[in-house]
Amino acid sequence: MSEAVSDRAVSVPVSGAALGAGNDGAIIIGGDYRALGMARSLGRRRVPVWVLWEREEWIATASRYVRRSLAIGRRGEPLHEELLRIARERGVAGWTLFPTSDRAVAAVARNHDELGRTFRMTTPPWDALRWAHDKRLTHQLAKEAGLATPETFFPASRAELEAHECEFPVILKPAVKEDFNRFTAAKAWRVDDRRSLLARYDEASMLVPPETIMVQELIPGDGGCQLSFAALCAEGQPVASVVARRIRQFPSDFGRASTFVETIDDPGVVEASRRVLGALGATGLVEVEFKRDPRSDVLKLLDINPRVWGWHTLGAKAGVDFPYLLWRLVHGDSVQTVQGVPGVKWKRLSWDLVTAASDILRGDFAVRDYLASFRGPRVAAIFAPDDPIPGLMEAPLLAFVLCARLARGNGV
Repeated sequence: MSEAVSDRAVSVPVSGAALGAGNDGAIIIGGDYRALGMARSLGRRRVPVWVLWEREEWIATASRYVRRSLAIGRRGEPLHEELLRIARERGVAGWTLFPTSDRAVAAVARNHDELGRTFRMTTPPWDALRWAHDKRLTHQLAKEAGLATPETFFPASRAELEAHECEFPVILKPAVKEDFNRFTAAKAWRVDDRRSLLARYDEASMLVPPETIMVQELIPGDGGCQLSFAALCAEGQPVASVVARRIRQFPSDFGRASTFVETIDDPGVVEASRRVLGALGATGLVEVEFKRDPRSDVLKLLDINPRVWGWHTLGAKAGVDFPYLLWRLVHGDSVQTVQGVPGVKWKRLSWDLVTAASDILRGDFAVRDYLASFRGPRVAAIFAPDDPIPGLMEAPLLAFVLCARLARGNGV
């Protein structure tokens, strides 16, 4: 895939367009490194940026491109009510909402009409978003689009799970992520035998509604088998996109987080993604995750993430600045179609060092191979020469977060 801008340009109707031409700031809901990347993308273009953060996720607030930061979630208000209160009290009606977490995206989508009368919206309404938010519906959508998925079982009860025959290892996953706990915070829980499966199911049932627990085959292979199509869509059609492979991730088997990602050329991923996104029909940012099963070479759909993803800053280096293009789209500007160039790398150094050290100790690759991965066009997850303070804060903030989670005793 080479960088290509076509003659085709698209625009979409704008929510909140009647609120006034002078109301053109951005409110980013979330304070982690995803939010940091969005703040930099918009702030570098002189868009006023506010960050609403909660818990320990506040590294984005240290950016020079964030004009104001507010802690949220302290009064026990539903998120949409808190956003409307902030609009009234702070004079930010007409600004554009950028939710960055699964919980925030779902809350905004469920209250899309009400929030859309006060803010410009970057999130699709709940009727569209729920197909990506709930993995049970995602599984159904994939089948309707003719895509392969991992073998998945949705037990209605513990007794039904006990009677179910499956080959191990398998993973347990939550179909929806409404609350933050050790199960929803993890990408998945691996189990290797029936006794462990039932024990982990009982544990998960204490954290989420049992009917939302999925049992899924564990596709072998590391992050090199995990592929993503990341796009800005307009009514289900990709406008700007990149294809990427997780070279390294943590944990290495099913990856709670990417640590090293590279853009690639893979027409099969593009074609499969277009089919499922066309069925979804949503407007906004979306990441479609696949894993190529090394046993059969079949591409299997894992997830659809209808929000900004962890490595989205890779896009700008590859010629596709996703947050700014989304800003233009929701403001009614025409956006030409563009595909990112292959061979651009993204690295979250703090976690990648841990992942690489583990791989080196196992003999998966040599130190020289790791050093070679620094060559070529690349972008850091957090450090930026024009905005250095967040990068300097990463290590002490990470230590603080780990200590706070250990003190809570639940690992999240």
